[in-house]
Amino acid sequence: MSIEAILVDLDGTLVDTAPDLVAVLNKLLTDRGRPPVPYAIARNEVSNGALGLLRLGFPQRSSDAELEPLRLEFLEVYTRDVCINSQLFKGLDSILSQLHEFATPWGIVTNKPHSMTVPLLKELDLPNPPGCVVSGDRLPQRKPHPAPLRLGADELGIDTERCVYVGDARRDIDAGRAAGMRTIAAAYGYIRAGDDPAHWGASALIRRPEELLDAVNGLK
Repeated sequence: MSIEAILVDLDGTLVDTAPDLVAVLNKLLTDRGRPPVPYAIARNEVSNGALGLLRLGFPQRSSDAELEPLRLEFLEVYTRDVCINSQLFKGLDSILSQLHEFATPWGIVTNKPHSMTVPLLKELDLPNPPGCVVSGDRLPQRKPHPAPLRLGADELGIDTERCVYVGDARRDIDAGRAAGMRTIAAAYGYIRAGDDPAHWGASALIRRPEELLDAVNGLK
């Protein structure tokens, strides 16, 4: 069965948002007289959202309740500066243009809130706008639950069996498989030390964004 549509995760798969997200974490740290977290370390926590970054920067605050005031401040700062240095991963602008030429539908399914997803995409000015955007607060469920992916496929008008989902976290692959989609693990994304995307059970694995279309074609 051929692939007719591509759904992708946002942070760490389609867009390199780490520069802006890590900058917010380090602003909160320096405002409190704490040393910043090295970028190379913080980058790999970006897929775990604001709480993941805050747990890294403020390990002494162990509970979600203790982190909640920081989380709200983090989101307030990030919403103002959602796209300062964020950009598409190298090579994906060309791939989006090719999808347009091939009339291949594509969309975004992310756990990122709608209020941050839409301004980010607007600033990026994508060469081929997505046919659907399913943000993390559109449904009660979030990835790794398959419901957001099923909604994305439905909005593209393509059966889930004919969709592929691309993501840089195990929950992305788990959600795709649970939705009945084939999956591609993006090993160039925000991968924690010791986490091996080859062990996530994806249908294929890519180590560079430019490999995406070849990987999709290999699934046909």
